[in-house]
Amino acid sequence: MTTTDRAARSTRTGTAKEPRIRLDPDRILAAGLELAAEPGVASISVRELGVRLGADPTAIYRHFRSKEHLMQALLDEVIRRSILEVTVDPDDWQERIRELARATLRLFTRYPAVGVEATVLTTHGPGELDAVEFMLDAFARAGLEGDDLVRHYALLASHLLSSAAGIARARAERGDPPEGEPSPWFEGPILADPRTHPRIASLSRELGALEDVDLFMLGVDAVIRSAERAAGA
Repeated sequence: MTTTDRAARSTRTGTAKEPRIRLDPDRILAAGLELAAEPGVASISVRELGVRLGADPTAIYRHFRSKEHLMQALLDEVIRRSILEVTVDPDDWQERIRELARATLRLFTRYPAVGVEATVLTTHGPGELDAVEFMLDAFARAGLEGDDLVRHYALLASHLLSSAAGIARARAERGDPPEGEPSPWFEGPILADPRTHPRIASLSRELGALEDVDLFMLGVDAVIRSAERAAGA
């Protein structure tokens, strides 16, 4: 029997080997973000990621030593992409910060299973370093230095990561609002007995009108105004 005959027979009997899938970190991260972008995906499963890649899930651990290491890399990639979306001139530091905030929220809500990790993970990666340098540079251009510079960076970073992660989690659970529709901060009506909670009862309409993106950007503007005051002091 010739080699060709043996190969043909092997194929007919179902014993031909499947082509080996070659994995690398970039391919794994790309597949992880595709999975994170799917509706209803609240967390990344290494098993599901392996299926998407057409590989044994354990092969992923040859490139990422643990699930936490994988999530750090995915989060770092999302942060890196948010920096790349900022196109404002560096000297316009206020609008540069606002554009970073909008990009961070946009990408966290696009990949909520990754964005929510920002509340518990520090990536130690190049994306995170770029983000720290970005914010320090912006506040330095505002005229801050020393402790004021570092504190305003930390305040902004904390707000961006925690608030964007919270919005991403909420939208992953209840779905994104239809295009053009507001995304409320409170889910559902605010019901309170005016005898026990008079302030809530009197302001229920205003509280119900709060929108998550507006509040997110109000926080960003508050940090910017604080930096302007500190620089002018």
